[in-house]
Amino acid sequence: MSRDFNVFWSIPADDLLNQLDTTTSGLTSTEARTRLAAYGSNLLRPKKSLSAISLLLSQFKSPIIIILIFAPLLSFFLGDPADTTIILAIIFISSFLGFWQEKGAAHAVEKLLAIVRTKTTVLRDGAEKEISLEEVVPGDVVLLSAGGSIPGDCLILEATDFHVDEAILTGETFPVDKSAGIIPPEASLSQRTNVLFMGTHAVSGTARTVVVRTGKDTEFGKISDHLKLRPQETEFERGVRRFGYLLMEVTLLLVIAIFTINVYLAKPILDSFLFSLALAVGLTPQLLPAIISVNLAHGAKMMAKQKVIVKKLVSIENFGSMNVLCSDKTGTLTEGKVGLHSTPGIEGQESPKVFLCAYLNASFQKGYNNPIDEAIRVYRSIDISGYQKLKEIPYDFIRKRLSILVSQNGSSLLVTKGALKNVLEVCSTAETADGKIVPLQSVLEQIDRHFERFSSEGFRTLGVACREMGPGEPAAGEVETNMTFLGFLVLFDPLKPGIQQDIAELKSLGVTLKVITGDNHAVAVTVGKQVGMDAAQILTGPEIRKMSSEALMKKVEDINIFAEVEPNQKERIIIALKKAGNVVGYMGDGINDAPALHAADVGISVDGAVDVAKEAADIVLLEKELGVLAKGVIEGRTTFANTQKYVFMATSANFGNMFSMAGASLFMSYLPLLPKQILLTNLMTDFPEMAIATDSVDVEMKDRPRRWDINFIRKFMITFGLVSSFFDFLTFGVLLILMNATVEQFRTGWFMESVISAAVIVLVIRSRKPFFMSEPGRYLKAATLLVVALTILLPYTPLAGIFGFSPLPASFLLALGIILALYIATAEIVKRIFYRTNR
Repeated sequence: MSRDFNVFWSIPADDLLNQLDTTTSGLTSTEARTRLAAYGSNLLRPKKSLSAISLLLSQFKSPIIIILIFAPLLSFFLGDPADTTIILAIIFISSFLGFWQEKGAAHAVEKLLAIVRTKTTVLRDGAEKEISLEEVVPGDVVLLSAGGSIPGDCLILEATDFHVDEAILTGETFPVDKSAGIIPPEASLSQRTNVLFMGTHAVSGTARTVVVRTGKDTEFGKISDHLKLRPQETEFERGVRRFGYLLMEVTLLLVIAIFTINVYLAKPILDSFLFSLALAVGLTPQLLPAIISVNLAHGAKMMAKQKVIVKKLVSIENFGSMNVLCSDKTGTLTEGKVGLHSTPGIEGQESPKVFLCAYLNASFQKGYNNPIDEAIRVYRSIDISGYQKLKEIPYDFIRKRLSILVSQNGSSLLVTKGALKNVLEVCSTAETADGKIVPLQSVLEQIDRHFERFSSEGFRTLGVACREMGPGEPAAGEVETNMTFLGFLVLFDPLKPGIQQDIAELKSLGVTLKVITGDNHAVAVTVGKQVGMDAAQILTGPEIRKMSSEALMKKVEDINIFAEVEPNQKERIIIALKKAGNVVGYMGDGINDAPALHAADVGISVDGAVDVAKEAADIVLLEKELGVLAKGVIEGRTTFANTQKYVFMATSANFGNMFSMAGASLFMSYLPLLPKQILLTNLMTDFPEMAIATDSVDVEMKDRPRRWDINFIRKFMITFGLVSSFFDFLTFGVLLILMNATVEQFRTGWFMESVISAAVIVLVIRSRKPFFMSEPGRYLKAATLLVVALTILLPYTPLAGIFGFSPLPASFLLALGIILALYIATAEIVKRIFYRTNR
């Protein structure tokens, strides 16, 4: 199948099916597999390879590591093969640890993503089958309905009231009416009304289409290289990047200074160079990428147990940092199971005609399944077999109306239902209970009074209108005018059980819930009060329309309920909250929620959401419950806390040890530690820190949102680094003055003190409480004990000679124990003072 489909919209459907070697019944499974192998996955960008080779090579992308590999090779040619082998072995062992952890994390995440993969319905082997979007191939026959994502560039074979949002491709605000047919070859993108484009989504109706192009061959794929497909940098990624800059500055200054001074003091240039590089590796938290990957993957697995599926790993940290959650009212505060309460006319009494018209409208509409139409259909059944549908003007979020033109016994009737205000604006008359037609203006006050009463009781109220039509099917613009208002659809949606407790739990976690709804202000206030929200202030869509972005930014902080909001205003509210300094989550599951989901720091949807909402989300809930969300927030904060623990541990211990080593090298006639010994120190101190993802987290570290604070990290690094250095120099004094240690004994003693103190201090730094009041996770505890034991035993094993160590007398081990005890006690005191002065 290698034909040119550059103008496929001008080819008759039957001819195109033949050229694609397919039929209206779709492909066979065997042929689909063959085409998938030939064309590749239906993706704008190929998936990042998770092969073992690529992951392993990524561990060596640091410039420092690359230099450190080549420097020992130079040493090898200069006649020191033993040291070269040891240094390279340590580098590769350290890199393998990172590779092993990241590989496990990557596979765990792949399994979780498969749970919420967006799917589409195709015909395979003549039967309907759901497959993921990336498995769609040219020649597939796809069945589409409202809310579905268009999986490729397709030709419409047949369509019923099918409308598509093409704003992402053409900039067109209103949904485009699509139908089968033949379009001239020279037609522009917006004129190809028989074609559907990848990247757009269906707003209403149904269609059967054949896929012609997929992936990079689509119209969207052709322009994707010119678009910024990279998502916006998250709060967490921004924090990691700034932390990287901080380390780079410190490392660069230290390495240049140490190398220069050692050369000035006439120490061997190659040894000085390797020493400086080893210091750089020692100062750099080499396992940070692996630790972050493992933390996030572990967090994703824990969140999955709470029925929260993470699509984008970095959003976990934002989830934990979130302090504002915006959500719709329906399905979040309420059950989302709409029921029809009554169908009163303009006098407030039950009206059979109102129900009949509403039933006709709900039964014949083919836009998309929605709870309101379902509620009307199940309320009571009416025989409408005598009616025939002629035309549908689907609902859109600007008109906020749905109109159906039906015929019976040769006469046509247009029935419209929708938001009361939007229905009234196309009406000029109203019908009373006795069938009289009166001017709308004469009963508007009465209509408003009933509407306010229904709304104040918490009911959602829609309007119903009709118009007798002449023969034929007039254009849409000629239809919805001069209509007769009939009455109301009064709907109810009960509150979710326990919703007050769920909101209170979020509030206790420092997350403020803000409700953004299209319902009128009276309903929103009533429901808000029922669930215990602050409804003293409310902002409506018309008010937002008149406000500048600056004014909205100042106002949104104090408002918890936004009512009568239009779809585009949701995005404005989210952006205003972000500009005001909040980390904002948005929970949505509708067709019009995609822009707000993209704009939020954390886009949250549910598994039952329409495709376009689920694709835009960072996190998908398997249940639309605020209680589930609260559990996910706690897991997000646990992940964030453990990531920050590693940063605190690595920077404070590493900075202290490397600073001490750099200082000691200035007044000693020999290097205080050999490069291979520094790298071994770094490798062994990494072991306890690798277990940090499974560490337990104190309650006070999860009770409120926390964000990256580079100034705080810098202060922490300097404060605890200096404490570490003080005890390093105390160790120097014991070794040089009290013990008169030889070069090998000095290096052995300091290696033991460096590794054991760095491993033990993890237990102090990991919590704000005294270390004996916060029990670490069992893996962290086991890793710490193992490293301490290995470090003490190493100088007394055959490996000691290889690394340049020698056994130490028992007196030093006793002195080392005293120094470590003093170090832990001092660190505890400093920790208490530090957190008291840096809240």
